Amino acid sequence: MTEDPVNRTPAPRARLAALACGLLAATALTAPSAAADTPGTNRPTDAQLTAAHTALARADVAGSAWYTDTATGAVVVTVDSTVDDSELTALTEAATTPAAAPEINRTTGKFTTHIAGGQYIQLPGGFRCLVGFNVRDGAGVKYALTAGHCTNTGDVTSIGTTVHSSFPGNDYALIRYTDQSAAEGSVSLQNGTYQDITSAAAPIVGQRVTSSNPTTGVRSGTVTGLNVTVNYGASGIVTGLMQTNLCSEPGASGGPIFSTTRAIGLVSGGSGNCSSGGTTFAQPVVEPLSAYGVSIF
Repeated sequence: MTEDPVNRTPAPRARLAALACGLLAATALTAPSAAADTPGTNRPTDAQLTAAHTALARADVAGSAWYTDTATGAVVVTVDSTVDDSELTALTEAATTPAAAPEINRTTGKFTTHIAGGQYIQLPGGFRCLVGFNVRDGAGVKYALTAGHCTNTGDVTSIGTTVHSSFPGNDYALIRYTDQSAAEGSVSLQNGTYQDITSAAAPIVGQRVTSSNPTTGVRSGTVTGLNVTVNYGASGIVTGLMQTNLCSEPGASGGPIFSTTRAIGLVSGGSGNCSSGGTTFAQPVVEPLSAYGVSIF
């Protein structure tokens, strides 16, 4: 969901630090488009998928995430450890279509936006997040892309000033560098070496991707789902994310997810840690690049 950078009103700071434990007002969401139906295939119709996604949003269960598997047409629901049996039953009923039952998966830990304990960007209130990718506009002005839940518009950070922040709904933000010479078109590999990033691409299910974090180092995993809706509870609902089996921990928010030289996403949040595993959600990077009119360099 792309929003007008001028008209977007940033979320209050209090919501950004909240854990996924509250209830949000029900929001009608549109399911990702499925392939055209073939008679006799028992595949849900687009209308059935839209109804299922809307019902999942109305169920408003913090710690739940869902998307449509475009290969099978099934609704895939992932829940964290805070979701109890009655909530799981409600989600299962909401996601069931006349054509098929949903796929239900449990993951360890709790879905939260990963704000604390990172490096690179010092934020007001003592929060820390990571630079995802460095970008520039048509005039050559350099900015950092990071997660929207990390910032409010006008925040003065350790690297520059936030010129736009989009969260919830989306999860991305743009920070203009105070020192324009500080921005480089690469990602640190946490060992004194760097990976050049020369372009951006949309994620693909099954794609091998890499993340880099000063706390947990360089990690690899795969993209497991697209167009994912995540209910972070009191922090907000975010749509259009990608789901991965990369590990991440607090401090990873805004961090880069890439595939060789291509920028793929910005870490939004997830569950688990790099000892026990878990699920990580990320904002595909092509959306903020388009919304802000900036490019990788």
